[in-house]
Amino acid sequence: MREIASLHDLKELIGREVAVSGWFGIPQSRIDLFAEATDDHQWIHVDPARAAQESPYGETVAHGFLTLSLLPAMLASALSMVDMRMGLNYGLNRVRFPGPVPVNSRVRGRLTLASVEDLPDGGAQLAWGVVVEREGSDKPVCVAEFLMRRYG
Repeated sequence: MREIASLHDLKELIGREVAVSGWFGIPQSRIDLFAEATDDHQWIHVDPARAAQESPYGETVAHGFLTLSLLPAMLASALSMVDMRMGLNYGLNRVRFPGPVPVNSRVRGRLTLASVEDLPDGGAQLAWGVVVEREGSDKPVCVAEFLMRRYG
């Protein structure tokens, strides 16, 4: 895990890859729990027998939004902003899912700091370019700009 001592130090990293998260496993149980939480029970995600027969992937695949929902955890596993007392998810820009996440895959995020904008209330808005990669694949499974606000 990378530690960043201050907002000043963070600003020095704009335009660079700052950290790479740990790996996150995507077993069927995680996919099923996500389906329950979101009421998205499409067979390609939750029916292994049907997916084996009818899916172009030959097995179930994770929801794109499941992959997306892991971005905060990926950020937290990759870096610590020492002087931050509170962080808030603020939104997303330009989200794409260019590749599938088959069941039992492992994914991780590569985090590049795109920008830091000072806010009038003393906080800062950070824009993270995140590329989520799947172990064993050259094609990313999610690419997004993840916005967060941090307060010291």
